[in-house]
Amino acid sequence: MAEIAVTVNGRSFALTCEDGQEGRTRRLAQYVDAKVRAFVKSLGQVGEMRLLVLAALVIADELAEANQALEEERRRARSAGEAVADAAASRIVGLAERIEAIAARLEAS
Repeated sequence: MAEIAVTVNGRSFALTCEDGQEGRTRRLAQYVDAKVRAFVKSLGQVGEMRLLVLAALVIADELAEANQALEEERRRARSAGEAVADAAASRIVGLAERIEAIAARLEAS
């Protein structure tokens, strides 16, 4: 485990993370710090706990919206895939009917 220090709302926190995840963890802490700083700018220092809860709620909302957008995109992709499969099936049926017609003409000759 790696040990790093991150700063949120001007306060340093010692954290541990998986080896190799130090940069990612620092970037995530910077993101949280940016959310907290935005609240400080609009609300002032209303208490560290309140600021962190507000930041967590905003980040959770962003995550929920991202998950919803991902699910909608998956639905669209499935629908598009089904439409492609339906079109391909229709073409195959059409080809089969033409082959049968050709075979019937060959048998009649």
